[in-house]
Amino acid sequence: MSKAFTRESDGGDDDDDDIALPPLPVGGKNYITPQGYARLRGELLTLIDDERPKVVETVHWAAKNGDRSENGDYLYGKKRLREIDRRIRFLTKRLEIAEVTDPSVHHGGEQVFFGARVCYADDEGEERTITIKGIDEVDNSQGEVSWISPIARTLLRARVGDVLQLSTPVGLKEIEVLGVDYPAPGD
Repeated sequence: MSKAFTRESDGGDDDDDDIALPPLPVGGKNYITPQGYARLRGELLTLIDDERPKVVETVHWAAKNGDRSENGDYLYGKKRLREIDRRIRFLTKRLEIAEVTDPSVHHGGEQVFFGARVCYADDEGEERTITIKGIDEVDNSQGEVSWISPIARTLLRARVGDVLQLSTPVGLKEIEVLGVDYPAPGD
């Protein structure tokens, strides 16, 4: 039979939810900054209030046009609707278990906690700056790392001037904490 006559599976969408979830440590919490929580909540509300109703309207209009098997608007709309529903389920689950933690309470401190921007140097003298954030809000291109990443776990609870052992795929590496910074309250 030709590939054109095979049907795309509608089942198994619920299984995809668990695959998309970044893993949390066993018994761990889903820490997130207030800004990250607001961004995810805003995305959820946009999907529910704006995008989903528009797609439902398109699918409803396309369904009235007759043969659904060759109706691109209908087929694409149904697929997009499944994607939106999957993302809504994901965001709902993550926001339910999120523990909002405001890093500005540590403003002025020299110890590394969740939300800190940390400058460190490795044993070769190369300096790097990272910000420790929640799993669901990390943007690697902005120098952000998840609080469960190896570098963040090594740095957590350290103080300025501490020399730490970072386990890397090529062996242990020494790093020194050069600076710790937190956002000011109200930022």
